[in-house]
Amino acid sequence: MGRPATRPTKLRDGYYIEICNKNQKNGIKIHRATKQQLVHAIKEYEKNKKVIVLGKLKNGKMEKIDLPGYA
Repeated sequence: MGRPATRPTKLRDGYYIEICNKNQKNGIKIHRATKQQLVHAIKEYEKNKKVIVLGKLKNGKMEKIDLPGYA
């Protein structure tokens, strides 16, 4: 067992969602390259999990995206 990371990881450019169990706050971030893949992942995970759309990461900055019906 090693030490935990001291600086945050660098994220790749693309679309991100956060997946959590229904009763929990913390979740995992999931990366998809295209908007179509993102919508497919949302439909797959929303059956059992709470899905939060984080947005599109471009050059290290998160941009909001418009997906009707998702926060």
